[in-house]
Amino acid sequence: MDSENTLTQLETTSEYTKSSDTESLRIGSAALVSISHGVHDGFSSFLPALLPLLIEKFALNNTMAGSLNLLHQLPALTQPLIGYLADRHNLRNAVIFAPAITAICMTFLGNSPSIGFMLPLLFLSGLSSSALHVIGPVLLGRFSGSKLGRGMSFWMVGGELGFSIGPLLLVSILGVLSLRWLPVISLFGILISLILWLRLNNVTTVTKKTGVVVDWRTKIGELMHILLPASLLVMLRSLSHVSLTTFLPTFMTSQGSSLWFAGATFSIVGGAGVVGSLIAGTLSDRYGRKLFLAISFVMTPIVMLLFLRTQILWQQVVLLILMGFFGLSIMPVMMALVLGSSPDNRSLISGLYMAVSFLFLALASVVIGRLADLYSLRFTFSLSALVLLLGLPVLLLLPKEKKTA
Repeated sequence: MDSENTLTQLETTSEYTKSSDTESLRIGSAALVSISHGVHDGFSSFLPALLPLLIEKFALNNTMAGSLNLLHQLPALTQPLIGYLADRHNLRNAVIFAPAITAICMTFLGNSPSIGFMLPLLFLSGLSSSALHVIGPVLLGRFSGSKLGRGMSFWMVGGELGFSIGPLLLVSILGVLSLRWLPVISLFGILISLILWLRLNNVTTVTKKTGVVVDWRTKIGELMHILLPASLLVMLRSLSHVSLTTFLPTFMTSQGSSLWFAGATFSIVGGAGVVGSLIAGTLSDRYGRKLFLAISFVMTPIVMLLFLRTQILWQQVVLLILMGFFGLSIMPVMMALVLGSSPDNRSLISGLYMAVSFLFLALASVVIGRLADLYSLRFTFSLSALVLLLGLPVLLLLPKEKKTA
């Protein structure tokens, strides 16, 4: 059994080496994957920014609005299967075509004549997103060498930049054009997919040689020591994450803010998350993942509660920056922690972790919406902040980690 494991690791190493022959190729490929993540997530971020308009257009309550996000996240249940297959079959096309598929689906969302027309668009976009978020980090991690935290910070920076720019782009376009012209900008997502197709045509997602039999149930059992505490942390932060992303524009409009400023707050949080992700992900390679997880779980609820207590514009902007910095910086750290625990089955563990993450985030959208209908978004935001503090004892359950210089 030990010899088989050793053989598997050697084969895995050879696969990684073949796909990254030179340092320049690794850097170029990493940048391209990160950019594609940003473009994809930029179009995905249209949903929260469009929610106030969709709520008005179709007379939706907050629970129904949260259910739209649930449908968008539902394909995440396929991520363990996607990850398992990606370790054994080349699924690079799932990454290549994801920006185009999501761009087309999300730009047609605002033109939907009925709720029934929106549902397949949301589901298809969610399926495309699920594949990208499983395989993309693995490909980028492959080009990152031993600096996995830094690589994951690049991945998250791409995504957060997309989430930051997306809403601003949307509200700027809607300030000049009507919703029916929105599909025109899907051409940008199609262009990115074309570039990916030309540049990544020789890249493979396979990390296992054909003929090497692996009991996936045994492997999942071996990963439980990291998956269980990681899943608990994801569950506890899901409410605050949804509050800071999906429902933030809706909350701001309910407080009297304009649609433009509501979209801008989403972008401010995302932009600050870019900086936080880059710093936390990079430094966690040296100082350890747990330290930065603890900082996030302590500072995020403090800043969120302070934000809810102020109505002064400049204070709101400062606190939005801090919320994004501390609240979103956790993501590359968590990804590096999870991927680093199983170098020879990264697609599998990535799929398992991302499925848990997306599932909890989807359920949190419905919970946030329901609590907002029963009480208020202000009460719900406060509750989601306090729940974060329960994550501190969970950090003690994480396995010991190795720090890199």
